[in-house]
Amino acid sequence: MLTSPAPFPAARFRRLRRSAALRDLAQEVRLSVRDLIWPIFLRDGTGAEEPVASMPGVARRSVDRAVAAAEEAAGLGIPALCLFPYTDPAVKTADCAEAWNPDNLTNRAIRAIKAAVPGLAVMTDVALDPYNAFGHDGLVRDGVILNDETVEALVRMALVQAEAGADILGPSDMMDGRIGAIRQALERAGHADVVIMSYAAKYASAFYGPFRDAVGASGALKGDKKTYQMNPANSDEALRLVARDLAEGADMVMVKPGMPYLDICRRVKETFGAPTCAYQVSGEYAMIRGAADRGWIDGERAMLESLIAFRRAGCDAVLTYFAPAAARLLAAGG
Repeated sequence: MLTSPAPFPAARFRRLRRSAALRDLAQEVRLSVRDLIWPIFLRDGTGAEEPVASMPGVARRSVDRAVAAAEEAAGLGIPALCLFPYTDPAVKTADCAEAWNPDNLTNRAIRAIKAAVPGLAVMTDVALDPYNAFGHDGLVRDGVILNDETVEALVRMALVQAEAGADILGPSDMMDGRIGAIRQALERAGHADVVIMSYAAKYASAFYGPFRDAVGASGALKGDKKTYQMNPANSDEALRLVARDLAEGADMVMVKPGMPYLDICRRVKETFGAPTCAYQVSGEYAMIRGAADRGWIDGERAMLESLIAFRRAGCDAVLTYFAPAAARLLAAGG
């Protein structure tokens, strides 16, 4: 509980800001490399790093280069990677069957990374949009995104990812009931220790555009995702969704996007006390990086300030494309 300060001049808040040493002693929240998850994009091929035009500094990596990224992450102290595939349009179908192919791009990358860097946690995306001819996170029939049929497909997808060695599954689709169905299937299949980080409060946001470019979903998407992703005007609904997903077996929950929804992060953490994460999404990254590249802002300071905001709001971890740059800066005492 906050108490009222003594009246001026007995209380001078500037006393504790006078030097770097005093500011450090009074600092309430700290950012660590251990708070970061690095999302990377995958592509087919060998020895390939293909730049994503709308995300300066970010590339799609072939599996061997993803392994190199995993080794880099481990060396920097980053505890986890999250994998997102750029799928060959030739294997995108209406039934999304490539999503549960044991030898698809994501599953090959999981196995390769776990073989090379077994101590690094590998997180995956559980959603159909990279494999969907219609660009949606769910199966589509007559223009309608199907819920229950999609959940069945997501279960199949989650099981092959767990079998490949994924440590954390990230259902990002926002279909009703998918967390309970995935958790039950994991238990039955002997994958009781696999963690589910639910995208519990994922908003229908304008900040996802560069990500859709990176995974090749922009051109395929027909319509929008407003029938399954959240209305940006809603806050109480986010708490109901988090409560549901925790009750169905989620171990961690995520708010997405990040900075425009710091109020949601705070409400979720204060209400449930569960491990709470945020995704600093592609549009957030692109704005900071784009402004920094043009000299309009101090890029390093803005990056760290944005990340400390998540910690201040109550987040335990942040998915961010800045992870390696932030890790280096933190190691250097930035």
